[in-house]
Amino acid sequence: VQLQASGGGLVQAGGSLRLSCATSGRTFSNFHLGWFRQAPGKEREFVAAISRRSYGESTRYADSVEGRFTVSRDIAKNTVYLQMNSLKPEDTAAYYCAVTQIVWSNVDSPRNYNNWGQGTQVTVSS
Repeated sequence: VQLQASGGGLVQAGGSLRLSCATSGRTFSNFHLGWFRQAPGKEREFVAAISRRSYGESTRYADSVEGRFTVSRDIAKNTVYLQMNSLKPEDTAAYYCAVTQIVWSNVDSPRNYNNWGQGTQVTVSS
């Protein structure tokens, strides 16, 4: 599965952005897809995930983004979205999408992913 994240940019605090993760190759609906972010000097951290279709397309969010971010999947477009609302300066980071077939309970660890797309930069000004 090839992945390409896009949609990042510069936004003021309180604003919104929608990131896209376009996929190609094997049927990506067979994979869980995760969004992660990495700020300079920090470790890559979990943001959100959506399960494969056969698992009911469950979603999971980091506490820091719960209620502000929404992950969704468009099967017809082979694309997963991350809608980010009420953005804060601390959301500034490079955002990455990745896929995994690990058990759903472990989707929040970047170590369980080995297929990453290129990141897209999100910068939130105060």
